[in-house]
Amino acid sequence: MIPVWFKAVYLAFVAVLVPAYTLEHGLLNFLWFSNLALMGGLLAALFESPRLASMMLVAVALLEMGWIIDFLGSLLLGGTPPLGFVDYMYDPEIALFVRLLSLYHLALPFVLFWIVWRLGYDQDAWKVWVVAGTGILILTFFLSSPDRNVNWVWGPGEPQDLISPYAWLGIVIAACAAAWWLTHRLVRIIMGRFDRVI
Repeated sequence: MIPVWFKAVYLAFVAVLVPAYTLEHGLLNFLWFSNLALMGGLLAALFESPRLASMMLVAVALLEMGWIIDFLGSLLLGGTPPLGFVDYMYDPEIALFVRLLSLYHLALPFVLFWIVWRLGYDQDAWKVWVVAGTGILILTFFLSSPDRNVNWVWGPGEPQDLISPYAWLGIVIAACAAAWWLTHRLVRIIMGRFDRVI
């Protein structure tokens, strides 16, 4: 169901990105949901797994739209991201090649949607992802530090000190769960209209 050429191109891109990101940012960077979804999407395509593909789509579809809006907005505003999601794209201390690789965010939600369209939407995948995603947020909280702030588990963009770190983590988990449920509902409606739900 997934063309061989697509699998080959996807695999080649990830094979370039992983060592470049590792050298620039370290392994902890791969706990960002976007990077996890990129890797998970590759596995879903290679093994043609509807459940894994559906999980990755639910995980990042809405969140990636925020990245896309922020990046496009920054282009219109002369390099000033209105939401602060893509500040790092203008950081000269990060290698230009690595920043160019990060443009995958522009395509990721659409690629995942296409994979799910081809394989079918597993309507139970969101439940599995809520558990997995919550676990990843907790793991990220204990493995990362405020200066890294992976998945914003320490604050919105920057570490916050208005409330307890554990209270903030609870807010992030609840907000993500709500976004994942909403994504599931939207995808379920769209896929259902075209008989792509399994």
